[in-house]
Amino acid sequence: MTAAPAAAPAAPAQAPIPSSLTRLADGVHAYLQPDGGWCLNNAGLVVGPDRTVLVDTAATETRARALRSAVRAVDPAGPDYVVNTHFHGDHVFGNGLFTPHATVISHAGTREETAEAGPGLRRLWPDVEWGDPPEALASLTFRDRLTVHTGGPRVELLHVGPAHTANDVIVWVPDASVLFTGDVVWSGVTPFVLMGSISGSLLALDRMRALGPRTVVPGHGPVGGRELLDATEGYLRFLQRTAERGVRDGLTPLEAAGKADLGPYGSWLDPERLVGNLHRAYAEAGGGRPGERLDVAGPFAEMCAYHGGLPACRA
Repeated sequence: MTAAPAAAPAAPAQAPIPSSLTRLADGVHAYLQPDGGWCLNNAGLVVGPDRTVLVDTAATETRARALRSAVRAVDPAGPDYVVNTHFHGDHVFGNGLFTPHATVISHAGTREETAEAGPGLRRLWPDVEWGDPPEALASLTFRDRLTVHTGGPRVELLHVGPAHTANDVIVWVPDASVLFTGDVVWSGVTPFVLMGSISGSLLALDRMRALGPRTVVPGHGPVGGRELLDATEGYLRFLQRTAERGVRDGLTPLEAAGKADLGPYGSWLDPERLVGNLHRAYAEAGGGRPGERLDVAGPFAEMCAYHGGLPACRA
C-alpha cells in the first residue's frame, strides 16, 4: 500500500469571517466563507420587493450573526424565509438567529434529519467556539418542489436527493440564471457523499445541467459556472473507478484510498473524504440503495487515520 498523504499543517484556529455579500445579479447575492473547508459553507440571498429568501445559514453563532448583519445591510427587515438545503449543522445551526421573523423551509426529510442529528456535529470538534444559538427546525416543508414569489426574482426549490445526503434541495433563480446547489456541488473542495449517494449525485448533476445555469454557487468554495458540475462529476466517476478496483483486489475502503492516485483532485481541500466516499461507493457497488444509512463513526475514524489526525475545522 502506498502511503496516504501527509497530514496538512495545522490551520489557523478560525478563518476570517466575511462581512458582506457578493452581488451575482439584480437582487441575487452569494455569501462566501473561504476557504470552504470543513464547516465553512456558502449561503445565498435573493431579495425582491415583497420578500427576501436566505439560502442556508452558518455553523457557529458568531458566523451566523455576521451573516445576519450582511443580510440586513441589504434588507434591514429580512430575511422572510430561510431555506435549508440539507441537514448538516454548518447549513442549519444559525436558523434560530433569523426566526421567528423568518419562516424556515426545508424538505420534509431534512426536517426529520435535522431534529435527529441535533448538535451532534459539534462533538466532532469540541474546541470550536460554536456558541449557543437557539435551535429552529423548519416550520414549512415540501416533498418535490416549491416556488417562493419575492415580487422580483422567482425562487424555485427543487428536491434532487439522495445526493450529498438522503434529501438535498437546490435553489434555482431562473430570472438570473443563478443556481445555489447546497453540498451537491463543490468548488476546489472534495465532495462528501458518505451520507448520500454517488449514483444519486450523478442524477442530480444531470438535472442541474438541464436548467442551464450561468452562475453556480456551490455549497463550499468559490462561485463558478457549469464547469463546477463537470468537476464534481469527474470526482464522482473517479470514486466509482477506485471502488471497482478496490473490490476487485479485495481491499478495504481505507486500503483502496491509500493506493489511489488522486491526480487532479489531490489539490482539493479535505482529501481525506475519499475514505468515507469509498464506503458509500463500496455499498452501492454491492447493490446498496442510494441514501440508505451507513455507519458514519467508523468511516470518519478511518478518514482521520488517512489524514494523520483529526482534520481541521476552521469554523
